Amino acid sequence: MTRVLRTRAELRAALARAPRPIGLVPTMGWLHGGHRALMRRARDADATTVVTIFVNPRQFDQAADFGRYPRSEARDLAICAEEEVDLVWMPPVEEVYPADFDTRVSVGALAGPLEGAARPGHFEGVATVVAILFALVGAEHAYFGQKDAQQVMVIRRMALDLALPTEVIACPTVREPDGLALSSRNFHLSPAERAAAPVLRRALLAARGRWEAGERSGEALRAAMRAVLASEPLAEGEYVSCADAETLAELERVQGPALLSLAVRFGPTRLIDNEPLPGPAG
Repeated sequence: MTRVLRTRAELRAALARAPRPIGLVPTMGWLHGGHRALMRRARDADATTVVTIFVNPRQFDQAADFGRYPRSEARDLAICAEEEVDLVWMPPVEEVYPADFDTRVSVGALAGPLEGAARPGHFEGVATVVAILFALVGAEHAYFGQKDAQQVMVIRRMALDLALPTEVIACPTVREPDGLALSSRNFHLSPAERAAAPVLRRALLAARGRWEAGERSGEALRAAMRAVLASEPLAEGEYVSCADAETLAELERVQGPALLSLAVRFGPTRLIDNEPLPGPAG
């Protein structure tokens, strides 16, 4: 039976009696198949599965975007119950950030490009809330989706640098049959925008196809993504990237593991996706 907890005290009390190891799935709610996959991974590997549902105001660079984020407590709790989650922590803001809260966690170079450049302060908000969650839950494992590849890298760096014992595990991106990565933000797409949105995946696969054919110019791979995006009138490309898979520095030539990524707007809705390129032995 899934238990719903609201306060830090309730969470600590429940965790004190919980079998270990503990698997943590941090979310902002409006759960979908990607979140279900993370819950199942945790349930398979850990004795106790903890899901947190908290729309974190500190990781939104625009108040309007925070306000638009979809929310449904009843819907989310029903999904957690279906997935046999043990504990769900759904705190109010003051339980995460007390009135006198005055600390920020800032990760360095990895948080600077791509999403960090497009959304100032975003990763500081992410790192701060995840550090709190890691400290409160004390889980052996935490599960995140590979769709947010840069976020996973930032959280891993934060956990390593702060000597947090929770292992950060990236799980494969879950997609619709037409290739669109599952995202809570897909809820906001109009029917026409939803029909256009798989252009993200097509752009990534076009660049990957060029790479598989032997292309090693980073700019050529970025150009391949731009060309596909340009074919879709409803898609407004924000960035395309072919970057080093460890540093996220843009590559002139791809000579090892790399990450193709992009951000695209459909009206007010902003979507991201990525495709890793293995190294020579991959």
